Amino acid sequence: MLFAGLLATPAPAQDLQALQREMQDMKRQYDAQFQKLQRDYESRLQQMEQRLKAAEKSAAEAQKAAAEAAQNAPPPTPPAAAVTEAAPPVAGVGGLATSGGAPSGGAPGGGANAFNPAIGAVLDGRFGYFSQNPDSYKIPGVQLGPDAGPGLRGFALGETELNFSANIDPYLYGNATIAIERTGDVSVEEAFIQSTSLPYGFTVKGGRFFSGIGYMNEQHAHVWDFVDTALPYRAFLNTQYDDDGVQVRWLAPTPFFLELGGEVFRGDAYPAGGSSRFAGSYSAFAHIGDDIGESASYRVGVSHLRSKAQDRVSDNGDAFRGRSNVTILDGVYKWAPGGNPVETNLKLQGEYFFRDENGLFNSGNYTSGGQGWYLQAVYQFMPQWQVGLRHDEVRVNNDGTAVVPDSVLDTFGHGASRESVALTYYTSEFGRFRAQYNLDESRPKTDHQFFLQYTVSLGAHGAHSY
Repeated sequence: MLFAGLLATPAPAQDLQALQREMQDMKRQYDAQFQKLQRDYESRLQQMEQRLKAAEKSAAEAQKAAAEAAQNAPPPTPPAAAVTEAAPPVAGVGGLATSGGAPSGGAPGGGANAFNPAIGAVLDGRFGYFSQNPDSYKIPGVQLGPDAGPGLRGFALGETELNFSANIDPYLYGNATIAIERTGDVSVEEAFIQSTSLPYGFTVKGGRFFSGIGYMNEQHAHVWDFVDTALPYRAFLNTQYDDDGVQVRWLAPTPFFLELGGEVFRGDAYPAGGSSRFAGSYSAFAHIGDDIGESASYRVGVSHLRSKAQDRVSDNGDAFRGRSNVTILDGVYKWAPGGNPVETNLKLQGEYFFRDENGLFNSGNYTSGGQGWYLQAVYQFMPQWQVGLRHDEVRVNNDGTAVVPDSVLDTFGHGASRESVALTYYTSEFGRFRAQYNLDESRPKTDHQFFLQYTVSLGAHGAHSY
C-alpha cells in the first residue's frame, strides 16, 4: 500500500504542469488574437481618418465652387410661391453688397427641377385717355423709333409675355422671352444663353437681350413703377435697347458691389439701324453700390452706347445714316425700416442722358446734341399700396442743312417735359392694379393722359436685379 501511495504522489504535480501549459497556450492564443484585432482596429481607424480628411477637403472645394458659382451666376429662379416679377419692385432693400446686387437679371433654377424649364406668363391690360391724338405723338427735334408712342386710346390689351428659363447643364443657363402684341404679332424679346461657372467673377451672355446700360433698360415693362417709361428712354432708345450680341460682365471680389461690363451688338435696333459686316453697336458700363446701415442701400452707374446707323428709317420715311452716341448716368436709393420693405419703403431713382448724333439725314448734313433726365420717387405708405411721382425732360439742339422748318428735326423752340403721378394696389405678389395721370408737354400742345392698368403673373418668374 505504501508503495502504491508513493507511485501516486507525482500525479498532482503533473496535472499542475499541464494546467499551467494550457493557461500559457490560451494566453498566447488570446494575445495573438488581441494583437491581430488591434492591428485591424488601427488599420481601419487610419482608413476612416483618411476618408474623413478626403470628405472634408471635397466639401470645402464644393463650398468654394458653389460660392464662386453663386457669385458668377444670375440670381436663382424662385418657385411659383416666391417673389415674382409682379411683386413690388422695392423688394430687395438692403443686402446689396453681400448679395452682389444681382444685376444681370434672369436666373438658373434650383432643386429637383433645376434642369426642367420654368414657365411663366405675364398678362397686361389697360385703358388709356388722351386729350391729344396719340397717333400724331412726337417729340419735336427727335426722330423717334417705331415703339416710342404713348399707347392707344380706350381699352387695349398690352403686351403678353411668355417666359421659359432653365439651367441647361452645370455650365450654362438659358432664357427665352416671347412677346405677343395685341395685334397678334409675335416677337422674340429675349433669347440667350449665359455662363454660370466661369472663374474670377466673369459672366458671358450671348443671344438677344436687353443691354446692361443705364438702370431701367434691362427691366421688363411689367416691373416698371409707372405705366410708361421715362421720356429720355422713349426719345433716345426707342423705349429700350434690345439687340443681338454678346455681353461680358465682371463682378469684382470687393466687400461692396462693383460691376464692369461690355457688349458688342449686331446693330439692328434703334438708335442703330442696319447691321454692318461685323457689328453696329458697342457699349460699356460700370455700376457700384453698397448698404447704408441696415435700412438703406444704393447703386450708381455710368454707361455709354455707341451705334452706327446704316439706314435708320422712321415710319414717315425719314432716314438717318451716321453715328449716334448715348451716355447715361444712373442712380437709385432704397430705404426700408430695418431693411424690411413689407410695411413701408421708399425708392428714389434717376438717370441723366447725353446724346449726340452726326451724319446724313435725308441726304442733308445733320448734327444733333441732346440731353434728357428723369427723377422719380416711389413710396409704399402701407402694405399693398404704393404712390409714385415722376418728372422727366428732353432737350435737343439740331443743326445742319437737314434741319428744315416744320420737319421732324425742327424743335419749334420747344423742350419736352412731363409730370406723372401713379397709385398702385398690389392684390398679392402676383397681381396689381394701377391708376396714373400724366401732364404731358412733349408737344407744344399740352396732353392730359390718364391710364388704368392691370398686370398679373402666372407661373414662375425670376428674381429681379436691384
